[in-house]
Amino acid sequence: MEEKTEEYVKQPQEGARPLIVLTNDDGIHAPGLHYLLDTVKDLGDIIVLAPDGPRSGQSSAITVNTALRIRLEEESEGCRIYCINGTPVDCVKLGMYAVVPRKPDLLLAGVNHGSNSGTSVIYSGTMGAVIEGCFLGIPSAGFSLLHTSWSADFSECGPIIREVTEDMLRNGLPSGICLNVNIPAHCKPQGLKYCRASQGYWTDEYAEYRDPNGRPFYFMTGRFIDLDPDDPETDNYWLEREWATAVRVRTDMSADL
Repeated sequence: MEEKTEEYVKQPQEGARPLIVLTNDDGIHAPGLHYLLDTVKDLGDIIVLAPDGPRSGQSSAITVNTALRIRLEEESEGCRIYCINGTPVDCVKLGMYAVVPRKPDLLLAGVNHGSNSGTSVIYSGTMGAVIEGCFLGIPSAGFSLLHTSWSADFSECGPIIREVTEDMLRNGLPSGICLNVNIPAHCKPQGLKYCRASQGYWTDEYAEYRDPNGRPFYFMTGRFIDLDPDDPETDNYWLEREWATAVRVRTDMSADL
């Protein structure tokens, strides 16, 4: 393993291809991850750091009492794909420590199978990885398609991903800001709206069942209560109207006093 020094944070030499790190929370074999790779692989050198299986809902969880291992899954010109037996944030943290040779130009997560709009950003493993990248000073964005099926059609996500990614390569992002991008399913998006996250909460979150011995057990279910469904400044408003949305997420959660 290459020892990391202060040189790690330097920017690439002039003329070097951008270095782009990809990750997700649906796991190394998720179709959304491979769609994202296919969409951006011509924009730079790619390193994929993905969990070995689904890790949805992990938020910014890290592994502290289990050994983490890195496995090189595939290598080709300009692209290396690694699998890690941890959370999405583990993939970013460990990958930056043990795999990535210099500070990346971008970190992209997704394409997530399912929405991360509104307050779902708090629970999202996709956005946990994005926020970790932002902590490290890397321009970072997460992409989600509002369709949970493994066989979801991602074909209309490409133009939105390219628009956001190319803009980030040109202009970066302000310090402490990352992007949460959601894309409507079953349609060609009307375009991209920058807006704020819808406010709301989940209710009736669990369904109760009984095992053969009569003991209760639970599976997560529920529905989202949108507190501002008619507010045109929010992401869910525009997603309902077949627009993709980008929400600027702050890593500093301090409240103004």
